[in-house]
Parts: sequence; structure tokens; C-alpha cells
Amino acid sequence: MKKDVILAGVGGQGILTISAIIGIAAVGSGLYLKQNEIHGMSQRGGDVHSNLRLSDKTIASDLILTGQADLILSVEPMEALRYLPMLSTDGWVVTNTVPYINIPDYPSIDKILAEIVKIPHNIMIDAEKIARDLGFLRAANMVILGASSPCLSIAFAGLEDAIREFFKAKGQEIVDFNLKALEAGRDFALRNN
Repeated sequence: MKKDVILAGVGGQGILTISAIIGIAAVGSGLYLKQNEIHGMSQRGGDVHSNLRLSDKTIASDLILTGQADLILSVEPMEALRYLPMLSTDGWVVTNTVPYINIPDYPSIDKILAEIVKIPHNIMIDAEKIARDLGFLRAANMVILGASSPCLSIAFAGLEDAIREFFKAKGQEIVDFNLKALEAGRDFALRNN
């Protein structure tokens, strides 16, 4: 088993949290893990992405080559579009449909989504609406993680355990909100693909 995952978004959207949770779940599942992060100008809403490589065998490098990613998990649609050249021909794109408009010439969201929908394996989800409906907008990143969970080679229970571990210091209410968001994202993906 091998999974090469690109996590993409904008500073403050929780990409590094998603990466940490997948990492905790992977290690808990006995998988090897290599990761790198590019923070860009995250304080100003800049690009943040992470290469995450998971395998049941030793991994030599943390870099994912062009055309080799199995999954692009994006909390921002233009960032998903930015990394499409990294995707393998049978790879998946899981992205939020709600843009984070941080530049004056942000492209048309309809044009961005039209490009993403051309990818044969895609899940486009309004993660913010789902998180808001659950009563915790800050968990939109966990909705995206849940929607991508069928594409990961990690048991869903392992992701749930990782969320419990990662958020336990913040209290049970925060853990529960994030677990509900994870489940809602997964339910959406399973119903819509």
C-alpha cells in the first residue's frame, strides 16, 4: 500500500491540522510516513500545502513528483486547481467549493470548479455550509478530511481516534464537534460518488 497526498489551502484553514491528524492515524495504523510543509505567507492568507506520503514500506523521500499524487485534498478550490498537475491519472481531488478570496483578481469560481469537474475522480463539497449546519464553522477542515477518507488507506476509526488524540486538550465538546464534522464529510462523499 502507498498513498501520496497533497493537502492544499490558505493560511488559517487548518491544512496543518489535517496533516497532523492523518499522520497520527497513519502511525497508529502501523504505516510509515514522510511529510513536508510549505507555509508560504500564511499570516496573510497565502498558500499552505503539505506533501504527505504513506506506505506500509519504508519511504525514502517526502517529495511527490508531478503526476504521482493519489489524492489532492484542498480546503480552497483555487488551491486544488493549482496542484492538479501533481495528480496521477487515476487520482482523486477532494475540494471545498467555497473560495477564500484573498486577491483582487481571484478567478471566477465557476471557471475553477469547471476545471476540477473535468477530473474523473472528484468530490466537490461545500464544507463551510456543512460545518455551519453542525454549529461549528471552524470544523470545515474536518468535513474535507471526512470527504477524503474513502480515498485514504486508513481505517475511518483510526481517523476518529486521531481526532480524539489531537483535540483532547481542548475538551470533549471540541472533540465531538470535529468527529461530527468528519462523519458528515464522509457521509457526503459516500452519498455523492
